[in-house]
Formats: sequence, structure tokens, C-alpha cells
Amino acid sequence: MTTAPVRRLALLGGGFSTDDDGLLDDWVLARARTPRPKVCFVPTASGDAPAYAEQFRAAFHVRTDCEPSVLPLFQREFDDAALRTFLLAQDVVYVGGGSTANLLAVWRTHGVDQLLREAYDRGTLLCGISAGANCRAEGSHTDSFGPLTYLTDGLGLLPGSVCPHYDSEPGRRPSYRATVAGGQLPAGWAVDDGVGALFTDGVLTEAVTRTRDARLYRVEPDALGGAAERAMPCRPLGQG
Repeated sequence: MTTAPVRRLALLGGGFSTDDDGLLDDWVLARARTPRPKVCFVPTASGDAPAYAEQFRAAFHVRTDCEPSVLPLFQREFDDAALRTFLLAQDVVYVGGGSTANLLAVWRTHGVDQLLREAYDRGTLLCGISAGANCRAEGSHTDSFGPLTYLTDGLGLLPGSVCPHYDSEPGRRPSYRATVAGGQLPAGWAVDDGVGALFTDGVLTEAVTRTRDARLYRVEPDALGGAAERAMPCRPLGQG
């Protein structure tokens, strides 16, 4: 009898683009399905910013525990068949930050949204920071349109909503809580910078932090018309 692949995704509050210690990236790679995973960085949300892609290459090409690559879409290198073959061969798809709204629009134009669903169902670990975390959920808290607001048409691989930069960007916490309280976004997950959260089949199975005070929060409507947040236990990284 064939066992169905484990479907996993990770929300990141850091990684190679913000941290020097590599702890969150080490954590991600250790959760891939193979000891030396193929890791594809997708910088769509930044408009395929060359400096962002080079930052990934500088961080990952020196590693011996993975096989890194970058997938550009603004100057696409693959036809449809080759794109599908390439993405489905990856063990980890690592999505960068930028505009969540633009990311989703470009992915849908190229069919990447459907390919990532297929990869996810086949056991590829999907992870990302900021917009790369937002895109996984049904809805998200975003600055894609300038002021902080909500977006309700994410990929839906993770039930509920996501808010990144919960502790580091002014206005994030009260704005996200207000959208959840008002029903514009469903209950969801607020991610402090420095946190990693792993979900298996949509259920939280691990939360870690590289800084002492960073946390993952569950944010839900409360009985008084507001929103309540609950800090989830996070295992510290890099301590022994």
C-alpha cells in the first residue's frame, strides 16, 4: 500500500535575507524530505530583484547540505512543461518577500500557483518570509497596496490568515487584530520576526525562535467583538 506524502509548509520570520546566523535556514533544510534537498528560491514578490537572488545564492551556494537554484518569472527561462518538471523536482520551495498581491497575480498568470499546489501534495516543503508566508493562507495582512490592509485571495493551502512582521512594523499588531475582530480576515497566525512555524496538513506541528522574545501567536475573534491573541510555545534555536 502506498503512503500518501506528508504535506508541509513553513512560515518564516527571517532567514538568509535578514539574519546572519543561518538558524532558520538550517531548521528549514532539516525538515526537508531528503538529507541534501533541492532548494529553489522564488523572488517573484520583489519583481525578481537581482540583489535578492544574489543574496540567496551567496547564502546557499556555499552550503554542502543542499542543491540551490533560483526561479525567475519576469524573464522566464522554461516553457510550461519544463517549468512543471523543474518545480516538481524541488524538495523545498523558498519564497521571498515583497508584494503579496503582485506575487499572486504573476503566479496565476504563469500557472505557478497550481504547480505549487501539486508540489505541496507530493511532499515538497513550501516556505517563505513576509509575502512568501502570506501567500500560503486563505487571506493575509499586507502592505501590498500601500497602507496596511487585508487580502482575501491567497492560495488557501493553510486555513485562515497570516500576518508577518507582527512585532517589528508599526501598526501591524492593532491593524491585524482589527481585521480579525471585524471579520475581514478569518482567525489566523501572527508571526514575529525570528520565528519559524511548521504546519503539517494545515495543523501547527512545530514552532521555533532564534531570538528570546519572538513568538508565534494565534489570533481569533473574542466574545466581546475584539480579537484575542495566544502565544504559542516556541523552541529556541541555537542553544546547544
